[in-house]
Amino acid sequence: MSRFDQVKRILIENEYRWLITGVAGFIGSNLLEHLLRLNQRVVGVDNFVTGFQRNLDEVKGLVTPDQWDRFRFIEGDIQNISVCNDACQGVDYVLHQAALGSVPRSLEDPITTNEINISGFLNILVAARDANVKNFVYAASSSTYGDHPALPKVEENIGKPLSPYAVTKYVNELYADVFARSYGLNTIGLRYFNIFGPRQDPDGAYAAVIPKWVAALLKDEPVFINGDGETSRDFCYIKNAVQANILAAVAENTDALNQVYNVAVGDRTTLNQLFSSIQEKVLSTVKKHEEVEPLFRNFRAGDVKHSQADISKATDFLEYTPTHNVDAGLDESMGWYINFLDKNS
Repeated sequence: MSRFDQVKRILIENEYRWLITGVAGFIGSNLLEHLLRLNQRVVGVDNFVTGFQRNLDEVKGLVTPDQWDRFRFIEGDIQNISVCNDACQGVDYVLHQAALGSVPRSLEDPITTNEINISGFLNILVAARDANVKNFVYAASSSTYGDHPALPKVEENIGKPLSPYAVTKYVNELYADVFARSYGLNTIGLRYFNIFGPRQDPDGAYAAVIPKWVAALLKDEPVFINGDGETSRDFCYIKNAVQANILAAVAENTDALNQVYNVAVGDRTTLNQLFSSIQEKVLSTVKKHEEVEPLFRNFRAGDVKHSQADISKATDFLEYTPTHNVDAGLDESMGWYINFLDKNS
């Protein structure tokens, strides 16, 4: 039995109280679904800037009425310290997912990115400290590696940030470390590598590449690839990220606490390979569509050419074991993308 299976069994038998910030977002709503299925009590905070009521509605339809009654939602902003204090009261574990994501958005509006990702982060960190939570887990980012050229990416070796977004995520790590040293707050940062899966928004200027391409193919719109298509990423399915969050939250080994971990698969997929795989799955599911060629354009500012994680630290200290590679994740999420786009077309 895996460590994650053991933890799930413990949670089913014991009720804990969790806080998820950004609960109406892609990752937050998946965490909510999983914790409610384990009969946990969850407080969720979201201001619906990047999250959606439809994500909460979908989770409600996937759990039992009794499980849904264990969820308390606070519509509010982490930039409001009163909201953070209210949300943290009586909480055992914090899963901080709220942030203003996207490298391009941070280049266009660094001030708002800073206010939400740094000032908001500090608010929830202070509130968690004052509420004496057991463990504080937060969404870090692979963007922190910046211009460091080595592959795979190892947690201790980072370069210079390439965007305001990357700066904010690195500052989060510095603040978490200071709070661990100064106040004894147990913190764990999870450096996400290109998380994808159900409820990831396919719309908008900052949509992630996988849902954006699926949507374009289904709508017979052009698919754009930034660069020559040989840019590579360590795409990580959402269930892997959920596993990492829960394992980090319940970690008790002092060596595992107050650390930062890569959350990924430990593999690389080029954009050309990714497009071919997505198109093959769309064509096999929706017969009316025909094979198309992507359109190539300039490499995007603030991006790195290649990214791949070394996940051995998370494996050793958290017993994190990815269950889905990129292909398995695409297989599992394709139906959701197609149903979502069909209902919202």
